[in-house]
Amino acid sequence: MSCDAACEREAQRQQLLLRTLWREAPDATLAGWLRDAAPRQARGLSAYRANGEALAARALAAAYPTVAELIGEEAFAAVAARHWRERPPTCGDMALYGAGLAEALAADAQLASEPYLADCARLDWAVHRAETAADAHAPPEGLQRLVTDDPAELALVLRPGLVLLASRWPIVTIWQAHRSHAEDRFAPVREAFAQQRGEQALVWREGWRPRVSALADAEARFTQALLGAQPLAVALDAAGEGLDFEAWLMQALQHGWLAAVLPCPPHAAAAER
Repeated sequence: MSCDAACEREAQRQQLLLRTLWREAPDATLAGWLRDAAPRQARGLSAYRANGEALAARALAAAYPTVAELIGEEAFAAVAARHWRERPPTCGDMALYGAGLAEALAADAQLASEPYLADCARLDWAVHRAETAADAHAPPEGLQRLVTDDPAELALVLRPGLVLLASRWPIVTIWQAHRSHAEDRFAPVREAFAQQRGEQALVWREGWRPRVSALADAEARFTQALLGAQPLAVALDAAGEGLDFEAWLMQALQHGWLAAVLPCPPHAAAAER
């Protein structure tokens, strides 16, 4: 058998093994591909499935600690096992596994009584990904342009990994409560639910630590416009009178939100005019 044919056969065998582990194909499909007798094959597949589900559960618990605490260890293990079967890993880096858990939680009828879980999962995932985001230039490139250039011709580039999440639920307050050691750490959560307060979460990495902060409406509108690559003048208009730009800029420099101040692309500046 040629090397190419052997490699192709091995790739087919591995793909078939994965499909069997994920129950996309019956166990008997592997007959003829494995040398072991059927009982031993069954034990081996069972062990592989158990190990795969355990690995998925650990990876998801690391990425979604708030969700894991909210629903409890046993329920989270069941969610992780189901997610592993329905959306198995597609790459070897388990730190990238689980991006679709929020959508799975939103569609899970058994969790319908906790509709905030999906947004809590989105926040957990944003924090998880922020941990490995690229570094930003410090101090921000082109900062002097804020003094010399027309805001209609400037673009404020936010740091890599910075994410804005809007929710009808108090997801920042929930996230913070699960990291607090206060005696009644969930009192702010109860108050937020009583007020039916939604929150807009800003997620970024500061130094080596991921950070989460709730933004006021004006700040959120401004940030969303910047993330959409709008010129500074457009972002200021979107924010409205509720934004103190100088105060925002001081925070942006202090926390490392701002990566660069660049000239707008010609078409963006022309659109603003």
